Amino acid sequence: MKLQDKVIVVTGANSGIGKEITKLFLNEGGIVAGIDIREDSLLEIKNAGKLKGQLEIYIGDVSDRKGMDNILDTVIKKHGKLDILVNNAGIMDEMMPVGEVSDKLWDKVLDINLNGPMNLSRKAIQQMIPQGNGNIINISSIGGLFGSRAGVAYTASKFALVGMTKNIGFMYADKGIRCNCISPGAVKTDIGSGIKNPSELGMEKAMSGMGTNPRVSEPVEIAKVALFLASEDSSVINGATITADNGWTAY
Repeated sequence: MKLQDKVIVVTGANSGIGKEITKLFLNEGGIVAGIDIREDSLLEIKNAGKLKGQLEIYIGDVSDRKGMDNILDTVIKKHGKLDILVNNAGIMDEMMPVGEVSDKLWDKVLDINLNGPMNLSRKAIQQMIPQGNGNIINISSIGGLFGSRAGVAYTASKFALVGMTKNIGFMYADKGIRCNCISPGAVKTDIGSGIKNPSELGMEKAMSGMGTNPRVSEPVEIAKVALFLASEDSSVINGATITADNGWTAY
């Protein structure tokens, strides 16, 4: 098994891509600390039994820095190490262009999609440096590579996440630490359920290219890319962004 006894933290672990990453990493023998604001799916996974790894469930919001610090402290104290951090939790932004976005929405999206991963990565790095190894995987989006797949807040947060990935990857490469990013295209998840009052202009512009999309990915397909990055199969890959969109952005 590729992740036998690896201590792994996954945010947004209760649904979508995070849920599939959690399941796949458990099947590879990992000790997974799943963090989410809900726990129903995680409890189902845990109660189903037959896990090759070990699942621990933590309730928390990634925008709560103190709360996340406490969870990572608990995980590290319990296991004595932190091998892999997967920054997966994220939200959409009502497709609001810059002329319409409110301060409240901007701050909320940036707090969850960017500040959360930064704070968690900072905390993880403080453990990974003395242990001499570590692996951070960020889940971005093709919205972090192109300008109109979402609103301005989501787009800005995901572009910044790609830049942060490259910075971490290079800064700590000689410390035995890798940091990479996955940029999925359209995926069958419930992230869109958070869109309640979308901008008419934003939706029109962001959806205008959907007809060129070859197909929508399954969450487990993205999880398999995450497993590759988490394993030693990708030992030479660092500071990279892997586009996983079925060739959509090749058009």
